[in-house]
Amino acid sequence: MKSILGACALAAITAAAAELPVKTVILYKHGVGYFERNGELRAGESARLDFRAGDMNDVLKSLTIEDRGGKITGLRYDASEPLDKRLADYPFQIGPHIALSAFFDQLKGARLELRTGAGENAAGAIFSARTVPLGEKAQEREFLTLMLDGGELKSFDLAAVMQFKLAGDTLQRQLKDYLAALAVARSREKRSVYIDSSDAGSRQLRASYMIPTPVWKSSYRLIFSPTGATLEGWAIVDNTTGEDWTNVNLSLVSGRPISFISQLYEPKYKERPVAELPEDRAVAPPVHAGAIASDRADQFAKNMPAAAPPAPRRALMSEMVTVHAEPAAESTVDVNTQARELGDLFEYRFSTPVTVRKSESAMLPFLQQKITSRKLLIYSGHSLQNPMNAAEISNNSGKTLDGGPITVFDAGAYAGEALVETFKAGDKRLISYGIDLGTRITTAFDSTRDVVREFRANRGILTTKTAILETQTYTIRNVDAKPKILIIEHPVRPSYTLLTVKPAESTAAAHRFEVKLAANSTEKFAVPEERLLEQSITILSLTPDQIGVYVQNRNLTPEGRKQLEAVAAAKRQIADTDTQIRDLDQEINELVRDQDRIRQNLSSLNRVTGQQEQVNRYANELASQEAKLASLRDRAGQLRKQKAAQDQQLKSIIEKMTF
Repeated sequence: MKSILGACALAAITAAAAELPVKTVILYKHGVGYFERNGELRAGESARLDFRAGDMNDVLKSLTIEDRGGKITGLRYDASEPLDKRLADYPFQIGPHIALSAFFDQLKGARLELRTGAGENAAGAIFSARTVPLGEKAQEREFLTLMLDGGELKSFDLAAVMQFKLAGDTLQRQLKDYLAALAVARSREKRSVYIDSSDAGSRQLRASYMIPTPVWKSSYRLIFSPTGATLEGWAIVDNTTGEDWTNVNLSLVSGRPISFISQLYEPKYKERPVAELPEDRAVAPPVHAGAIASDRADQFAKNMPAAAPPAPRRALMSEMVTVHAEPAAESTVDVNTQARELGDLFEYRFSTPVTVRKSESAMLPFLQQKITSRKLLIYSGHSLQNPMNAAEISNNSGKTLDGGPITVFDAGAYAGEALVETFKAGDKRLISYGIDLGTRITTAFDSTRDVVREFRANRGILTTKTAILETQTYTIRNVDAKPKILIIEHPVRPSYTLLTVKPAESTAAAHRFEVKLAANSTEKFAVPEERLLEQSITILSLTPDQIGVYVQNRNLTPEGRKQLEAVAAAKRQIADTDTQIRDLDQEINELVRDQDRIRQNLSSLNRVTGQQEQVNRYANELASQEAKLASLRDRAGQLRKQKAAQDQQLKSIIEKMTF
């Protein structure tokens, strides 16, 4: 019969649980491991599992017990009360760096026996204890005052006292218990979980749990030989559990599931409100304040801040590599693993049992396989002169390759090192492992602003797109007497579009262009890019000359050209009418000023006798100007009406524009 009990696990099991030895260990990349124990439990026995005290939170979260052929009657474990709660009920507190006088001062009234260095014995009730500064050098001395049995008060220099004893058994026992609790809190002792059974017969018991473990690590060797490239993978496993793993079934899982710690081990306490009946409260005499205003209402607000949700963890993506090879020796390792998908995770399971002693680490081969690869050069740092020796690795292993360092061996010698992130089967990665001194690269940048490429008109708004053409030219010099393949990583720039060239592939940050280099040659590779700038302007605000510039653009459609020419013609008519109106207004203003001058002359002549003839001449001239002024004003009014009609016609043309 099976009985399953759920709880949680975190630490390492010690030799105290030898009757349930470790049989299975699964290590993950996020700092926890799965442990499974199996063993026989004899009739009426209790199994005991020992854990580190700090790991009990995880033990109580993940522990699962399976009893085959019996019944589990109980699951017990050593309780843990928070230290501050355990010490709160003592009549004294011993804080960090507490002075002896401060400790005794908490015990006022307690009976104390002491002996000084001079051999004097004294006993009495503690009256007070204090620290007294002495001199100007910040020196201090501690003094204790006792009420002796005879009733007198006597002070003692604590530096001169050699022995103290609390006379009461209760206080003496409490002090011992207090110090013992502090010692236990500092210790790293184990905590036990007990599995009880009342059955008369023996049966098989299985316990499984998750506990914190060091993250297993991957490292690779990329070895080139005449027949291709071989990738070796090694797993580095650390056993810090304090117990040997002897012939365990070991699995390594690539992936990072979410894991966290819940505080389940220490008891939780809730603060309770203090409540009492109104009639139990003492009545205080009221104090009445003078009135300021009437009909006043009291306002009460209650704020309840919400806890922020935890930030989700981000899954990490991976990167990997490939290369071609010359002769190099492969390691003579025995790789005996089975690989399989576990949802979004990937597991390497060792087919034969593994032994890792406590406090030791092991390197275990989990991969040795031919892979598809080719040697390349990669140029991605435009501040550098030389590209990097690199390899392109295609993961045709059928397995997820965990991220880690790669040591590259080429032509039987060390060639460099690279770092790769985790990547899935069927994916490929580039790795760089050295600098190629036989290739030099320089870059040149050119930028031109092109004419307007695109026109749109709608509802009186003219939208134009102007192109900026920028070209990055790479000049590559291969001084070696062998051909090469160069991958140029050209940065991806927002709002820029590639022209005439197509990358072999692109990442979120770069376009990758593949360039073949002949032996002892110089190549140029240009990457032209275009950026379109969009601008909107009201057509009504454009001058005929500005419209003329747009009309001459070859990218403007015939319909758009026709409509813009109509707008320009209407604007020229309006401009011509405006000119006529300004000329008339100027002529009218000159006549008005001339009339003012004549009227001033007439006023002066009327006060002088004998000037009648001149007065008549000015009067006739003034009458003639009045007739001309009336005609000019009539013409100006007609032109203003004409301009208003022309403005209305222009607005109508613009409103109907669309292309």
